[in-house]
Amino acid sequence: MKRTAVLLLLALLAGTGARAMSIRELRTLEANEKDGKAYASYYLVGVLEGLREGVEASQRNGQKPVFCVEGRRLEPSMARSLYQTELTRNADSYEADMPVQLVMSGALRNSYRCTR
Repeated sequence: MKRTAVLLLLALLAGTGARAMSIRELRTLEANEKDGKAYASYYLVGVLEGLREGVEASQRNGQKPVFCVEGRRLEPSMARSLYQTELTRNADSYEADMPVQLVMSGALRNSYRCTR
């Protein structure tokens, strides 16, 4: 099942020129595909892990991170709830054609503020 989802996501990315999925596209995927909710969840996990890796890479290069985990719990299973919470809290800030990564980045910035 996971392999199928990964292959589907790779196909989606290849078909879209490897651009980010929009909020609207994620909602459409969830609503119109047989396993759409699962595929969307895998996508959100990938976005979360990509943003986390990006922050860790920027820290290794001496840049200030946009969010800090600092020993707090951040697991892939939390991706959907972080995304949904951010969309709910800041509904007026996001439009349907904005990338999912923007929402997830905002969620991480708001939930994992740097304290040091």
